[in-house]
Amino acid sequence: MNYHLSIKLPVNAEEATYIIEQEIKKEGFGIVSRFDVDQALQEKLQLSFRKYRILGACNPAFAVQAIAADDKIGTILPCNIMIQELETGSEIAIINAQEIIKNTKNPELIHIAKTITKKMQSVIERLNIKYYVTKNNF
Repeated sequence: MNYHLSIKLPVNAEEATYIIEQEIKKEGFGIVSRFDVDQALQEKLQLSFRKYRILGACNPAFAVQAIAADDKIGTILPCNIMIQELETGSEIAIINAQEIIKNTKNPELIHIAKTITKKMQSVIERLNIKYYVTKNNF
């Protein structure tokens, strides 16, 4: 398995951000942080970079369960979502919690991560159906 779940959409980064925010809400997640990498690189290094954004998504119920199962889990919370603008649209990639957590060998965390991954796979599947795009378009 891959460490992320991803999809390419024929929209710009701003629209992709809005779309993913709306879709994860349907799964009980909200955005708790936003880091615009391109803006930071411009400000700190005067480097021009494509639109590249990292959103932190959180579902409070899962977060509290995960912290109860392992108090160090905060090192990888919240769930990251990457959005980058491409020449022909944008790519959205969501952390695959199940893949990241499997090495903890903690059954409670693995169960939570599996549930989160299923929810994020549902998001990707809905987007795939809504914005069906063949690989030839990217």
